[in-house]
Amino acid sequence: MNQDIINILLKEADRYETESFLFDDPSWFMHHVTGRRNKEVTAFVASCLSYGAREMFIPKIEYLLRRANGELDRWVLSGEYNWDVPDNDESFYRLYTNATMNRFFAKLRKLLCEHGTLGAFAADMVQDKEAITFIEAITKYFNPEGEPASLVIPQNTQSSCKRLCMFLRWMVRDDSPVDLGIWSSFIDRKTLIMPLDTHVVQEANRLGLMNTKSTTMSAAKELTRILAKAFPDDPVRGDFALFGYGVNH
Repeated sequence: MNQDIINILLKEADRYETESFLFDDPSWFMHHVTGRRNKEVTAFVASCLSYGAREMFIPKIEYLLRRANGELDRWVLSGEYNWDVPDNDESFYRLYTNATMNRFFAKLRKLLCEHGTLGAFAADMVQDKEAITFIEAITKYFNPEGEPASLVIPQNTQSSCKRLCMFLRWMVRDDSPVDLGIWSSFIDRKTLIMPLDTHVVQEANRLGLMNTKSTTMSAAKELTRILAKAFPDDPVRGDFALFGYGVNH
């Protein structure tokens, strides 16, 4: 990576990692609820629903928070989602049916009952401070052998696990006007992996960082390694840089 490309990435990251980025972004919701456990649960649910068009998934996140009166953690723990999200095969959002969402919330409730918080689960699972360890643990937890596969949480880490990587960016990166950084003590931000989808791949290709159409975990790790040349201590800051490059070029 030459210095001109590095300068572009640094400029775009500076331009977009600001508080104004939160508007119309799913990360907005975790900043507008109270309580650490509630912030974690809100961020987790918001990230899991963040695919497709923003104008379609943002209202779904808003709906859940409204039903929970802003206390999504208590709502999940109480089991009230059984009343608010009917257990049937009607679509809740895209491929997620109401039954799919109920299974997701039931598993999340089980995790919270067992560990207290998502952060405690992460701290228990991630003894090596590696982001990939959490991703492997959460995919296994939501997709145990002998049970129907979750459509909300990937079955394994062969795919890029884009939404889980985005959730970890929110939780781990500190000193950011966008990301919360409340897990920075037990996951090293240097180990975070770029949230990779087709749009990110497209922008990385346009910049000459990669030449691929792949959205696998291997590709996400490779892009992260490349971005570390511009952001050695914080490679996923490149997420803001590639977003900005897509907007301005």
